[in-house]
Parts: sequence; structure tokens; C-alpha cells
Amino acid sequence: MSDTEKTEALQPAMVEQLMAVIAAPDDEDVARAADTVVRDLDALLRAEPTPAA
Repeated sequence: MSDTEKTEALQPAMVEQLMAVIAAPDDEDVARAADTVVRDLDALLRAEPTPAA
């Protein structure tokens, strides 16, 4: 799986996790799961080459 495919797969997961945080803002397990997805997505986006200007 390419980094682009991984990024595309993580984007809906991030939305789901953020919705879970909204639904349960005081749940530490939900927050940790969301944090993991955001960090994974951030790492993949940072690793992707930047488009030419």
C-alpha cells in the first residue's frame, strides 16, 4: 500500500475518531485512539513530497 493510499484510508478513520471525541469528550480511550490516528496521518502527510509551485 502506497503512502497516498494509507493517507486516503486514514482520512475517514480520522473523521470517525473525531466524531467519537465529540460524542464522548471525557473518554480517555477515545481520545487516545483519535490521537493515534491524527499522529499517523500527520506523519504520512509530512513524508509526502510537496507539490511543485
